[in-house]
Amino acid sequence: MAARGTFDKKRAQARNLFDKGMSCRAMAAKLNVSTSTVSRWAKDEGLSFVARAQTSTATVVREFDMTAARVRLAEKLTRNADKSLDSLNAPFVVYSFGGKDNDYNDHTFDEAPLSARREAQTIGAIAFDKLSKALEKDVSGVTSAHSLLDALIVGLDSRANEYETPDENVE
Repeated sequence: MAARGTFDKKRAQARNLFDKGMSCRAMAAKLNVSTSTVSRWAKDEGLSFVARAQTSTATVVREFDMTAARVRLAEKLTRNADKSLDSLNAPFVVYSFGGKDNDYNDHTFDEAPLSARREAQTIGAIAFDKLSKALEKDVSGVTSAHSLLDALIVGLDSRANEYETPDENVE
């Protein structure tokens, strides 16, 4: 029976330490129990550790930011590839510097020469490949946005709960 009394006493101490803002790991060390025990006690009490919610929210926000960065880069690659490929059918200027007098010379062709065409098509192919890979990573921006909002709501709720005073503690 003494073991049960010690268990209940540690559990009550855990609740007191939680109310003071102590982390799960710090509480486990102070009470000489495992972190999973402290987590189970908190769950039984309907509590959650803010750091976990904040870390989870931060992770989701970072993933969302990285997805947005991939989309921006994909758009830039696409614009540059389009511009390069579109230039193939327009008049094309070939120029050079050099010679004994370091002269500038140019010549305008009706369309780009083969070497420029090959280079532009390589640019387009690389952009296509990179864009395809970026889209494979994020097939639904809407789902990512919903996930981000859900994570933010959980984080905000957990922060709001920090400042609420339970009725049982009010005298």
